[in-house]
Amino acid sequence: MAGYGPRRRAVMCGRFTQTFSWDDLIELFGPLDGPPFDLRPRYNVAPGQQVAAIRGEQDGRRLAMLRWGLVPPWAADPGIGHRLINARAETVREKPSFRAAFRARRCIIPADGFFEWKREGGQRQPYLFATGNRRPFALAGLWESWTAPSEAELPGLFDDRPSNDPLETCTILTTEANGVVRPVHHRMPVILDSGAATTWLAGGEVPLVPFPDGAMTSVRVGTLVNSARHDDSRCIEPLAAG
Repeated sequence: MAGYGPRRRAVMCGRFTQTFSWDDLIELFGPLDGPPFDLRPRYNVAPGQQVAAIRGEQDGRRLAMLRWGLVPPWAADPGIGHRLINARAETVREKPSFRAAFRARRCIIPADGFFEWKREGGQRQPYLFATGNRRPFALAGLWESWTAPSEAELPGLFDDRPSNDPLETCTILTTEANGVVRPVHHRMPVILDSGAATTWLAGGEVPLVPFPDGAMTSVRVGTLVNSARHDDSRCIEPLAAG
């Protein structure tokens, strides 16, 4: 997707993977209300794309597809979402773009890996970070619903939906990097264990801290992932040593 490469989002979490199945989600997060989703593997999720997210609702947890890049309800232009793919854990409670969602509209975004980049030998080298067993984990997220003003002209945004339908979007919280990520990047997404994920969805306080070093792995992968046009298993293949 043009304009969303690692260079523009070098200071934030800008790509991740969702290669799990519906059964994997049930095993990790418990029962989900609503019909099962036919989830195709996503090896290079980029901002502006639809992502699978879990929200807590009155009748239980439910999976939803949200556009990555949060658009606050008061926004005049949904283009603001380009700048709001991440929310810093240290300031999310106070920032006007996030504080309402932090209080009332939380979600968890299942993932099984995320990418960061490091300059090596004149090029931006991608690294894939995951848990040791490559199981899905929960990223702390927020979501919002935005409706286009009646007079707005937004070519391309509603090509696949009526323009008066609410646009549901999300953002991923980030925190300082742990010891595994830090050699590559100074920030990482907030990863919640199962207990913290339940508390987060319920609106409770959870530590928005780096994931433990010992539970995470890092591997160099090919530069195919640098372009969001590529979304297949080659994006996560380790580079051969040497």
